[in-house]
Amino acid sequence: MTDNIIQEKSHQILILRINRPDQKNALTHAMYTALADGLAEAHNDPDIRAILITGNTECFTAGNDLSEFANGMPDEFQHTPVGRFLFGLAEATKPVVAAANGPAVGIGTTLLLHCDLAWAGSNTTFRMPFTNLGLCAEGASSLLLPRWLGRARAGELLLLGRPFDAEKAERYGLINGVCDPSETETNAWNACLELAALPPAALRATKELMNAATAEEVSGAMTREGQRFAERLQSPEATEAFTAFSEKRAPDFSRFK
Repeated sequence: MTDNIIQEKSHQILILRINRPDQKNALTHAMYTALADGLAEAHNDPDIRAILITGNTECFTAGNDLSEFANGMPDEFQHTPVGRFLFGLAEATKPVVAAANGPAVGIGTTLLLHCDLAWAGSNTTFRMPFTNLGLCAEGASSLLLPRWLGRARAGELLLLGRPFDAEKAERYGLINGVCDPSETETNAWNACLELAALPPAALRATKELMNAATAEEVSGAMTREGQRFAERLQSPEATEAFTAFSEKRAPDFSRFK
């Protein structure tokens, strides 16, 4: 267990709150485990009808804690804490709603691909800087983003790793709306209340049907990405990127082929 993920239950809704503000909510293995356990608990608890993933008004998550991930993956991807979380999210049988403010980096963006509804504050900056860190796409983003946005836009986000704001995220269909940061969680919470008032079996059936056409593809993409991501963590390019990050300098990839 970790105090950096706060679980709350209210009105048949499970809230998973990322709570590590001193590190911009960067995610550790323990935090991923807590998130995965929370999703599993929601699946098994008949009283839970919706799940809310949120941070605070200043930050959603700055992505992975590089100091931990520099040591590589502890197991086959599906069985790692991050793998358990991603597969649990993609396979969630109950509606998942997200509320994002501030930095939403790496998995802070890709997890939205598997949420049913999402809102973002006007202060939110999304970014998937995987190649910038010597890594590769994750969270089935290499499958879903080209399909949803087209290859050119996906290339801008995944190959160049360019940041984008909440207004662009709404135009891209990644979120439902942009709001004042003080209202982001309220909007997401109200959506959860609406979901919790609806017939639960009907919601589960509809979500299953929405995901059925791509479920196997998403699972396959996550597995391939996870394997390659683990390999990339041990690469000289990632070592240079992580070292540069810790030394607060720009990485130099000029010597790599």
